[in-house]
Amino acid sequence: MNEYEFNDQIDELMIAIEDAIEELETDIDYENAGGILTLTFENGSQIILSRQAALTQLWVAARSGGFHFDFDEEQQLWICDSNGEELVSLLNNCASEQSGEEIQLDIA
Repeated sequence: MNEYEFNDQIDELMIAIEDAIEELETDIDYENAGGILTLTFENGSQIILSRQAALTQLWVAARSGGFHFDFDEEQQLWICDSNGEELVSLLNNCASEQSGEEIQLDIA
């Protein structure tokens, strides 16, 4: 994947995450600036997603740790390079843990 394709893929992903958050009944604030999407929960905790264009990775920082994701072109999914977990699954788990509520982001 070249840098243009990577940035396109990340832009689409961040918009999809924002749209999924808007559909939730849980109050999660978000801010997207400079390639960083910050999710802020009512208790003040945050999940931060940041694009790493030079590495063609998406990095996620959550209370439970830091995670690096590579895009698997065959599966068309972002996969964590340390544990093999898919991005949406990890986001749902981290968001549920940090909010204290069951979170299921519907990201197409």
